[in-house]
Amino acid sequence: MVIIHVKHKDESQFLYETTLNTKVEDLVTSIVAIYNGRLKIERICGEMEELSKHGTLYPPEILGLTEDQVEEMKLIDTWGEKCIPSGGYDTNKDPIGRRNGKQPKKNMQEVLKKAIAEARDMVTKKLVIQDKCLTLKTVQEAINILKGAVTIVYPMKLPPHDVIRMEFENIEDLSGTQASLDVIDPVTAQLWFCGKEMYRDNKTVGDYVGKIEKCRVIMKISKRGSGAPAREPVMSEEDRKQLMLHAYRRQEELKKLDKDDDDNYLNSDWADSQNLKKAFHGLHNISWRP
Repeated sequence: MVIIHVKHKDESQFLYETTLNTKVEDLVTSIVAIYNGRLKIERICGEMEELSKHGTLYPPEILGLTEDQVEEMKLIDTWGEKCIPSGGYDTNKDPIGRRNGKQPKKNMQEVLKKAIAEARDMVTKKLVIQDKCLTLKTVQEAINILKGAVTIVYPMKLPPHDVIRMEFENIEDLSGTQASLDVIDPVTAQLWFCGKEMYRDNKTVGDYVGKIEKCRVIMKISKRGSGAPAREPVMSEEDRKQLMLHAYRRQEELKKLDKDDDDNYLNSDWADSQNLKKAFHGLHNISWRP
């Protein structure tokens, strides 16, 4: 099996396992699906953290208005009255006014937090260090864990306008957000190996990485039009640090040698030109004192 270390720009993302016979088209589709899936999980986790603190999202007609404006326009959060967390709620006002402030009870908060931590651990970038590959199945399992936790706390489901529910139903609208800039379109995505783009014209992984099945390579994913990503450095960051440390130590040693102009070494036995003669005549270790 070929192990692919997937990077975006210079940042490690995950490891992916494939074969030499896999078509580049299928490889790009799978890698982009996992990459975007990880982004979706992080978006959901971020919103679920806010859900555990401040309850469900206000409907679009109330979102962004002050309390006075809502009261003046006689707007009512009907979905907020329907979607009450299991076991009741405590009031915890949202300082930015996105959510209705109906915070789930402590035990329900723990359900959400536990699911968030578990889902993040399943798709963390630390899996690269742990030498574990990531699959689309694992990504979907992480999403299901988050969905299950939300269902436990809100068995009646979240309001249809809540971004968490929209993410679960794959109808989220990311236009105009920072998240939209991170997502990569699978149709226009580009995969790079050794500074060269891997074209999707019926070529396979083996056409680019060679014929050795058991190998590990680095590939970079990017958007079309962003240009070729930077090549991998000749040495790793750790090797570079060790090389600089060795050069610094050598420089300090040379400085010490330059400063050391002491000629006491001339009194040493090895520097005595008569040492061999004294050895033959037995003149070593002789005391001339009475």
